[in-house]
Parts: sequence; C-alpha cells; structure tokens
Amino acid sequence: MFKKLFSLLLFNLFMLVNNLSDIQKNQDTLISYLFLILLTIMVAILISRQLNKSPSSSKSRSLIVRKLVGNKNAMIGLVIIIFLLYISILAPFIIPDDPLKMNWGSLTQGPSMDHYLGTDEFGRDILSRTIYGTRIAMGIGIFAVLINSLIGTTLGLIAGYYGGKVDNLIMRFIEMFNSIPFILLAIALMSVLGTGLFNLIIVVSITGMMQFARIIRGSVLQEKGKEYILAAEAMGNSDFRILIKHILPNCLSPVIVLSTLRIGEMILTIAGLSFLGLGIQPPTPSLGSMLSSGQQYISENIMMSIAPGTMILLIVFAFNLLGDGLRDAFDSKLNN
Repeated sequence: MFKKLFSLLLFNLFMLVNNLSDIQKNQDTLISYLFLILLTIMVAILISRQLNKSPSSSKSRSLIVRKLVGNKNAMIGLVIIIFLLYISILAPFIIPDDPLKMNWGSLTQGPSMDHYLGTDEFGRDILSRTIYGTRIAMGIGIFAVLINSLIGTTLGLIAGYYGGKVDNLIMRFIEMFNSIPFILLAIALMSVLGTGLFNLIIVVSITGMMQFARIIRGSVLQEKGKEYILAAEAMGNSDFRILIKHILPNCLSPVIVLSTLRIGEMILTIAGLSFLGLGIQPPTPSLGSMLSSGQQYISENIMMSIAPGTMILLIVFAFNLLGDGLRDAFDSKLNN
C-alpha cells in the first residue's frame, strides 16, 4: 500500500513540475493544476499516516476496510475511477489537440498518427473531445450527487426525527416527485429551464434527492428510539446537535453507498439529455452529444460512436463495481 501511494505521489510531483509552464494559458488549466495540487497534498497526508502507523494499529484495521480491500471487483472499480479522475484533471495537459479546433481538410477521417481516434464531422480530434467529455461528465456527476445528497439527507433527517406533520409534508412532496419517471422529469425540467451547463446541474441535482431522503428517513426512524439518543435528549442537547453528532454518523453508510451508485446513474442521465439535445450544447464536448452525432457518420468513422460510448460504459461500470463493494462492506449481516 505504501509503495503504491509513494508511486502516486511521485507521479503527481512529476506532473506538477512538468506542467508548471502551462498554468497561465487559461482558467481551465489553472483549475486543473489546483486540483492536481490538492490531490498531491491528499496523497502526501495518506503517506504520512501510513508512516506513523504502528504494527499493532495496522493489524487492527476496521472490518469494513478489510472487506472492501479484499473485494477484487470493488478494487477494479476504484482503480478505474482513480484513472478517470486523473484523466479528467490532467485533460488540458495531455490532450493531443484542441477539442474545439476545426479542420475542414480532415472531416470524419479514421484513426491515424495525427488523430489516434480520427476526426468528427468538423475535423475535430475525437480523442481530445472524448477526454474533455469525460472531464465534464465526471465533474457534473460528482458535483450533482454532492448537492442532492446534501439536500436529500437534510430532508430525511428532519422528516425522520420530527415526524408528524413535518414528516407527512416532506414525504408527500418526495412521493409526488417519485411518481414521475426520473428521465421524464429531467427532460421536463430541462424543457422549462432551457439548455445549458448550469441548468443541467440544477436539474440532475433536484431530481436525484428523493432516494437519499427516503433512505435517511428510514435510518433515522430506527436510530431515534435507541437509548443513546434518549440519553442525549435527557442531557439537554439541542435537536441540531443530536442530529449532526449522534444520528447522522450512524446513518452515513447507506448515503455513501447510494452516492457511489448514483454518480453512474447521473452520468447516464447527463449523457441521455445531451443525446436528445437538452443537455450540454455544442461546441462544448459532451459524451452524449458525441454519441448522437456519431450515429450519422458510423459508416465513415465508427470511432465517433465507439469512443464516447465506451467511455460512458466504463464510467458507469466502475462506479457500479465500487458501489456494490461498498454495499457488501457496510452490510452488517455479511460482516457477522
């Protein structure tokens, strides 16, 4: 474990030094560089914790971590996710060509030494656009799940803890949303709000909060009648302190599992909306819109469809593998 982290730290440091001269090109490269610095710091912290661990503490790792590490499928998913995250962050530094640059002399050309996956109908490099499309899909998917998990968790905590009219009001509102199919609700909201990156983030954030609220509410109902909650109430703790300090930590495991699985679903939804022309608009690279335009030129350059389709499949596959592994690791019946 230590050798892998150290190798990752060396790779981060190499990329930081190698791309230092590129950070002043535009805001996109600056953001990528800052994210790479943040990842480097996180890896360095992990290495320092590994060095400070005693042999006894390393042997007493939690059962959840050991089960997760021992799950080969989960580890495969985690490795793929880490790889895709690095591809997304380092996109401005590793792309072979500008993803927006048109070349009217090389339209829908097949793979070559100049363009490894060929070009699209406007002569743009498919590999570069696929990398940037992955960057956008991963960024929106993770950010949207963070938002709807925060909203859904908050609603679930309030509904489950207070009960009564508050619970009925929140749950009836959530059930109203659940009565509409997810993709249809997303399409309807995009039609009302209009297309664009910001509106897309709002839509996928709103439509994904229902599952979090229902799961957290069920967990809170199980926890709030236990003795440690009654003792905290008898000691005069405020409702906010009880919810945040006592109840929430014991309800986080289903949120973590659902968040991991939901990222894959979010990326599928984003790709679907873009495929229908309601998501990210051209010329911004989007895996869904690339897949949509590629089907018209499949006989000229099949990579226009294979590249974005394979990337969508890989992202969803990786997050599903990791989510299933986390679910098995957190399952108390399996642990016992």
